[in-house]
Amino acid sequence: MKYLENIRKNAVILIGILIIVLYFVLKDDFKSIIDTLLKANLIWILIAICFIILYWLLKTMCLFMITREYSKQIKFKDIFKLTLITQFFNGITPFSSGGQPMEVYYLSKLGIKATKGTNIILQNFILYQMALIVHGLIAIFLNYKFHFFEEIFLLKELTLIGFAINTLVGIVLLFISFSNKFNRGIIKIIINLCYKIKLVKNKEDTTEKWMDRLNEFHDSATLLVNKKELFIKGFVYNFLGLAFFYILPLFVIYGMGYFDINAIQTITSSAYVLIIGSFVPIPGGSGGIEFGFTQFFGNFIKGPVLAASLLVWRFITYYLGIILGAIAINFFKGDVKKCE
Repeated sequence: MKYLENIRKNAVILIGILIIVLYFVLKDDFKSIIDTLLKANLIWILIAICFIILYWLLKTMCLFMITREYSKQIKFKDIFKLTLITQFFNGITPFSSGGQPMEVYYLSKLGIKATKGTNIILQNFILYQMALIVHGLIAIFLNYKFHFFEEIFLLKELTLIGFAINTLVGIVLLFISFSNKFNRGIIKIIINLCYKIKLVKNKEDTTEKWMDRLNEFHDSATLLVNKKELFIKGFVYNFLGLAFFYILPLFVIYGMGYFDINAIQTITSSAYVLIIGSFVPIPGGSGGIEFGFTQFFGNFIKGPVLAASLLVWRFITYYLGIILGAIAINFFKGDVKKCE
């Protein structure tokens, strides 16, 4: 019940933020923005929707490939359903923190132990984080070469900070995954502390139990190192998925009737927007994402086209995933009953 209450609270916050964002986007030129939306070319919008589906499918392919290393009974449709459910929980929680626990829970209902499920999600996230860092490096290089955003000094600094944070997260995850000695030391410190404050009764048994789990975790974590083909394929899936995600705004903008923007400008702008949004402590990075979009894409498009493109892009890349994820959760309940 408490978890459901948190979901409701986050949903209320999300709706409140959406109303505020809509107000600021529409307040200056409401009529022209609505006219632009009504005249939009639906073919371009449908192409944009196809690209977000391709992004989800590529994320699914990576997670499915890793999961199959642990269970050959897992089906692609189950993992695709999980990808959609993750969109919902990531979308309604700060820093997208709700998706990973749900993924581990869902995998446990499909017969994969929580320890292995945690490893699967961690390995999947490491591959995603590496692809994100490479895309970030490419975006920074492209901006350095073409000087797209040289007048936006504050946002350039925020982007560099965001890129540094994402890189640090990737390094820490790799260190935790492969440094068994470090992990064992941290676990011992935590158990000793819990023992002193009476949260742990039998220190030796608890330590032994956690060390067994840690050994299992470490053995599984070396999967990406031992299987080079798995590592390369997983990275490529995530890299291509992010490329599809980053180029998606181009088709939305074309749909608004504006064609004076190219793929390089779009991919660079998208990468910068998402890097900034990754450290906004609000569900979906709301507010920060919209601000970043208007500032970076505002270098190439202006007025009603910019505002209308923002609204359609944000719906496709964020709210559509939440809606489909909420629908997928109902099918997930059926999976739980079958597994139990």
